[in-house]
Amino acid sequence: MNQLKDIEQQKRHVGHLFDRIAHSYDGLNHLLSMGIDRCWRRQAVQSMKPVDKVLDIAVGTGDLALLLLRRGKANQVIGIDLSTEMMRIGAQKAKRRGVETRLHFQEANAQNMPFPDEHFDAVTCAYGVRNFADLDAGLREMYRVLKQGGELTILEFGYPQNKLIRWIYDRYFTTFLPLIGRLFSRDRTAYTYLNQSVKHFCYGDDFVAHLQKVGFSGTCFRRQTFGISYLYKARKL
Repeated sequence: MNQLKDIEQQKRHVGHLFDRIAHSYDGLNHLLSMGIDRCWRRQAVQSMKPVDKVLDIAVGTGDLALLLLRRGKANQVIGIDLSTEMMRIGAQKAKRRGVETRLHFQEANAQNMPFPDEHFDAVTCAYGVRNFADLDAGLREMYRVLKQGGELTILEFGYPQNKLIRWIYDRYFTTFLPLIGRLFSRDRTAYTYLNQSVKHFCYGDDFVAHLQKVGFSGTCFRRQTFGISYLYKARKL
């Protein structure tokens, strides 16, 4: 119960948390996932059809948004986040790749977005929904800003179903990841929060139930790497 209270407390300041670790975030992501996170994003992008305008929620340093542009899945991407430092790094990456006019970063809360109804052809979110203080409120906003017929694509962590792999992953996730995260990011709490936020978040059918609750149709999911990551798809009909 105390862990859950701590998680909810940190969710209210999640922008500041990611500001603190932004300088090491990309490198640690690739190191701690052994580079598999790139594969997960590629699978998500491959699952999408090309559209004009995409909203990328919890854009962070822009990895998914940049991949959408590079693979021709979007003409323009608007990325929102609560961490200004993460987006500053993302804007630098966009400029280096020559797509700064097609990828726009904006500070905004996913649970109260400053966009009109049915404004985007597709909505994406990679490893950000578990940080929402109110999951259903964030999903309702995704539904609101998505055009009729538009596609939702979400990546989020889960837990493997195989008992042996789950045990190995849990030991790694509970002990090794927070330790390495603290050493490289020099932040004592951030990677402990990231670990706990995954362990206490819903996944699979439970997460799909939330998508259906707010009105999404055609909901489905695919397990990635034994269920360490999940790819969710849904549509607004």
